[in-house]
Formats: sequence, structure tokens, C-alpha cells
Amino acid sequence: MSSPASNPLQIVVVGGVAGGASAAARARRVDATAKITVLEQGSYVSFANCGLPYHVGGEIAERSRLLVTTAELFWNRFRIDVRTGHSVTAIDRDRKTVSGIDRSRGEPFELAYDRLILSTGSEPITPEFMRPECRNVRHLWTLPDMDAIMTELSAAEARRAVVVGGGFVGLEVVEQLANRGLSVALVERGDQVLKPLDRHFAEIIHRHLRDRGVALHLSADIVSLVRDGDRAAGVELADGQVLDTDLVIVGAGVRPRTGLASEAGLAIGKTGGVVVDEFQRTSDESIYAVGDMVEYTHGGLGEAMRIPLAGPANRSGRIAGAHAAAGSSEPMGAVLGTSIVRVFELTAACTGLNEAFLSYRGIEHRSVIIEAAHHAGYFPGAESMRLKLVYAPADGRILGAQGIGGEGVDKRIDVIATAMHFGGTVYQLAQLDLAYAPPYGSAKDPVHMAAFAAINDLDSRPSVVPPDFELDGYQVVDVRTAGERERLPLDGAVSIPIDELADRWGELDPDLPTIAVCHSGKRAHVAACWLRGHGFADVRNLTGGMSMRSLES
Repeated sequence: MSSPASNPLQIVVVGGVAGGASAAARARRVDATAKITVLEQGSYVSFANCGLPYHVGGEIAERSRLLVTTAELFWNRFRIDVRTGHSVTAIDRDRKTVSGIDRSRGEPFELAYDRLILSTGSEPITPEFMRPECRNVRHLWTLPDMDAIMTELSAAEARRAVVVGGGFVGLEVVEQLANRGLSVALVERGDQVLKPLDRHFAEIIHRHLRDRGVALHLSADIVSLVRDGDRAAGVELADGQVLDTDLVIVGAGVRPRTGLASEAGLAIGKTGGVVVDEFQRTSDESIYAVGDMVEYTHGGLGEAMRIPLAGPANRSGRIAGAHAAAGSSEPMGAVLGTSIVRVFELTAACTGLNEAFLSYRGIEHRSVIIEAAHHAGYFPGAESMRLKLVYAPADGRILGAQGIGGEGVDKRIDVIATAMHFGGTVYQLAQLDLAYAPPYGSAKDPVHMAAFAAINDLDSRPSVVPPDFELDGYQVVDVRTAGERERLPLDGAVSIPIDELADRWGELDPDLPTIAVCHSGKRAHVAACWLRGHGFADVRNLTGGMSMRSLES
């Protein structure tokens, strides 16, 4: 309901980009008469920060395409007053005002509000080695950051680069710099890139990076820069190795910008974000908070945690804008952390929780890994993908999923994330009615195949063991071909190719605990079913097969 024109609702939004801009626009659509003001400390109210690496690499050629909207458009289309260069420094909750500095004029300002929406976002972590600053050592966080990097790439004719941090943005930067022809080294403090993935899936990316000529340094700390005046000529690692470079781009993680909220006495949660309810209200019901600065409810855990992603930021802004303007809206809903990244020819995606986190938290879980083509194998252009499904052993509830491969990974992760949003189980996942035609999928989609494998595991038809399972003490039956065994040997296994098993299964001892192995797990499943049908009491399948087990070594 619109507020009376003679006494319009005063809505002030602090911060733009994804959350703040979405909140302001939604508030206007809900209330045509509210007075809406956006205070943005930077020069741009809304830009596509997720697109920055792709302009650095030249894939997005025009810088102007990164400007999602402008202050002029906000005024002309929505009559929203956007004030860039306005840094808010204090909130007076009793007087319902915000105050700060108009940096363009160097003057203080104060503005009253009825509803306040905070969208101060997050900021990149600055490691100690970046101090004092060097011209060619940058974060890639804002348009000015990107502009400075572009200047370095062109003016300095950079040939070598070091990227610090193997998260989503770091990998995007590696790809784009390599595509520009630079020699790239990636330095990651942890023992793998992309922590949301389990190690064996991350290892696929490690190998792909190395195949593309990227120098990968894992479990590596940078202790200092090799300085040449106001530039860095190299980075020194803790093991004494020096990586010569013309450019350093740092993506060592982010922290929420909660100082303004904290100083105003708003509640801060255990994971460091602002506490909000389902409508994005803070502990002060007149103040809302959205985006990277808040804690969301994680759909897999039911716990509040920070999930700094663009999708939740936009959605939370929409919720806050509507509720601030009208006093009602649909709730935010849980967040699963669904993410995706392209790394050269690979796509990696995930949703929910991985096994490493579940094990750390002591949460019971099981998992399967399948390999399948993204569309019908007989149709030209089929590309292989691997899907990992993680689920609760008690009821089959889906806890998480990971995918890696070529085309079609995004579709499968999105389908599984949708099922998870509604509390889906692997049994329900197997029942989904998905579109099929040979150019697009298979009659049994990879999503179905993963669900079928999980159901077989839960129902012991047969159950599976993980790729790194200790095989000592088991009768291991390798049903691969001779050529496959030569390429990836498995010592101690009894070799019986799958098409010979019907005649040779009698060579095996049915009283021994048995594990069937093939390249991906598909033929091993057939072998395990055959052996169970012939009286083998304890027989299981190595999920993911030797293609995944080889990544563990």
C-alpha cells in the first residue's frame, strides 16, 4: 500500500551494487510515493562486479557493459535519489538519522529515515605482504581496481602474473589472464582450490590448470614481495621460492563490512554477519540489512552463516525493499550456497554441503559419484561430466551435490539445488520428469543416474565405498579391460573383464568381503549385482571407479 503523498515514507538505503540497488528499486515498485534515497560511498551505484575478470581478459570488450544502472537512470525511471560519493559514518537510532561525509564537496550531511536499509557489503582481505602498497599489486573488487589492472596490463606490457587465492574469483582471473597470453602462477594457502568442492573433485581442476600451463602452488604462503621501487618484481613464498612477476592480483577472501551496523548496536551473529529475520530486519525493526554483510539461514544446516554470493544479495534486497515499503513481503528463504565457475574447458559447480564439512561437523552422510554424458551419447558433441550426490543415510535427504565437466553441469546442479530447496530426497530426485531430446539430455538424465546410484547404495543393491577406501583385506574384482588396467593399474585385484564375469565368477570366493571396481563405477555396479545374485554375501562397488581413485594418489 502506498503511503500518503503529503507524508511520504522516508526510505534510506546505504550502499548500492546488488543488494542496495535491488532494495531501492523494489521499494519504489511497491510504494510509488515513498521518498527513497540511496547513499553510495563509491562513484558507481550499481555495477556488475562478477563481470570484472571477464573485462580484464577481454571477453567482455566494452567497459560500459559492466555498468548495470546509473544515478541518472534511477532518477529518470524511478525517481530515486542516488547520491554517490556519500560515506555514511554513523546511525542515530533514537533520532532515526544517518550522518556522514559528502566526499565530493567535503561537507558533512545528515538524513532522516523512517526505514533504513543497510547494504554495506563486504571488503577484500588485505594480507600483510601488500603493505606498503605497490602499483602492480591489486585486488579485483571494484571498477577502479579493474581500471588499474587494465592500465598495468597495457602500459607495463605485463607478461607474467601471480594470482593469490584459489576461490571462484581467483580461478576466473587465472583463466582470463592466461587467455590474454600471460604466464600465470596461482598461489593458494590451502591444499586445494575451491573449498566448497571435495578434494577429489578439486584435484580434477588442479590437473586441468597444470595442463593449461598454470603454475599451481598449493599449501603455499607468501611472506613478502620482492620490491622494485613502488612496484613488485616478484613474490617470495614461505619455502624460499621466488615467483617473478609483472602483476599480482590478490583474492584472499572477504570480510563483511559490519562496522556501521555494529557501532549502531545492531546484533552481530556468530559467523560475523549482521543478524536478520526472514524479512531482512535487524535487531532494530526500522533497520534492514542485505547482502554480504548479513547471515542467512543455510538450507542444509538450518543455521545462520555468511554466504557472500550475488544471488542471495539480490534476493535479500528485493525482500527488504518490499517489506520496508509495505510492511509485508514473502520471506527470504534458506540459502544453499549454490555456485559455479568456468576454468578453461571445465565447469565446476556445487550446492549445499560437501563431505569435508559434514565430516568436520560429525553429520552422518553417504555419497555416490557417477560419470555420464551431458546429452545422448550417440548424438554428436556429447561431453562427459561427473556428479557427486551427498545424502543422509537415514532418509535419503539430499545434503549437497557437486558437478564437474563440460557442457550441462550448470543444469544438473540447478535441478538438484531446486530439489534441495523443497527438502527433496534421492528417491524423489529419481522421480523427476525432466525434458529429454538427444541434443539436450538422455532419457535417464545424469541427475537420475546419480539418484539411482544413491538409492542402490541406501538399499544395499549394492552399497558403495568411497574412492579412497582402504582395499586391504577385501577381495577386489577389477572388471576393466586389459588396456584400462595398464593405464591405471590396481595392485592386488583379481582381473575379470565384465563380459567374462558370467563365465568366470566361480573363480572368486563368495565368503570373502568383495569390492567390484571399474573405470567409473557403472560396470562395477553390474558386476556387484551379478555376484550378489550368486550368493556373495558382502559385495560393494567403488563409487567413481578408478578414474576418481587415481585422483587420490
